[in-house]
Amino acid sequence: MDNRLLDILVCPLCKGPLHWVKVDQELICKADRLAYPVRDGIPVMLEDEARKLDPAEEVGR
Repeated sequence: MDNRLLDILVCPLCKGPLHWVKVDQELICKADRLAYPVRDGIPVMLEDEARKLDPAEEVGR
């Protein structure tokens, strides 16, 4: 994931920062506890495509 892109991407719901998890190919919003997938290098920033994080799941590994 390009660092310049990470600098400008925000959560589409709360406009908060996103945390890149390279291993899972996801962008995590800690505030909303959502994981947005990155497919073929393209972030999918749609709420319907986001995975809800399990309450027990550690955010921002």
